Amino acid sequence: MSAARKGGVDWSGTVLKLYMTVFFLYLFVPLIIMVLAAFNGNDTPSATNWQGVTLDWFLGGYNEEGELVRRGLPQDTRFLNGLWHSLIIATGVICISIPLGLSGALLLTRLQSRATTLLYTILVSPVLIPGIVLGVSTMIFWRDMFGVEAGLFTAMVAQSVFIASYCMLMFMARLQRQDRGLEEAGFDLGASPFLVFRRITLPFLMPTIATAAVIAFLQSIENYNTTFFAIGGSWTLVTEIGARMRFGLSPVVNAIGVIFVTFTVIAAVAYVLLKRRALARAEAVAG
Repeated sequence: MSAARKGGVDWSGTVLKLYMTVFFLYLFVPLIIMVLAAFNGNDTPSATNWQGVTLDWFLGGYNEEGELVRRGLPQDTRFLNGLWHSLIIATGVICISIPLGLSGALLLTRLQSRATTLLYTILVSPVLIPGIVLGVSTMIFWRDMFGVEAGLFTAMVAQSVFIASYCMLMFMARLQRQDRGLEEAGFDLGASPFLVFRRITLPFLMPTIATAAVIAFLQSIENYNTTFFAIGGSWTLVTEIGARMRFGLSPVVNAIGVIFVTFTVIAAVAYVLLKRRALARAEAVAG
């Protein structure tokens, strides 16, 4: 009889189930509370002081005469503009971080030199630098050197500094699994380095490029510290939420959270379905 069993009870299995239960409660209870508060008629976000189900925080509240009596997300221009700014910055971060991360990964995986370790340390170091330092230094650099005032561009550059390092690490992990013999065969057949990269290396990296783009987008959208100190007088959705916390949050924030969670779940389900369909087609072709 196993030592984990005592009196016919599998204590290890019981402890594991208890741990998993606590783990999932820790993850999902805050989300459930957030969703409930988004549909609560209370002007203060709450899941306990219930005042009826409402969609006012998603659509805005109107009386019988059609007059706006409660501002919802469509009427909150600061939030909407902040969301638009966040999307602009996230798109720019992807365009900057993917090429920089890929360049660094190719350099470190292809360069055979004693300086590789030093270069790796330098390229990864932005991940370890506090976001406040990155934001302030980026803002000062572009203002003093090029006369660029703090705004969306400086926030975009500041975020790309450390997000590119994450992308580089992902590309390095992928490149280390690549069969270098394919590239050597291409060179032996007379292909140029650019042609070998475009026809062999780039297709091999495409899944990681897509994943890195998603990670960069999410990292940019949720970033606060670096963005707050680099964006100057402009704002993003996250910095606007942080600014309003000093005066008390509105349930509109919960409505925004519900929308983001909904889109995330839809995207995850769509990805799984597409993945299963692709596997089914591959098995059908192989069979």
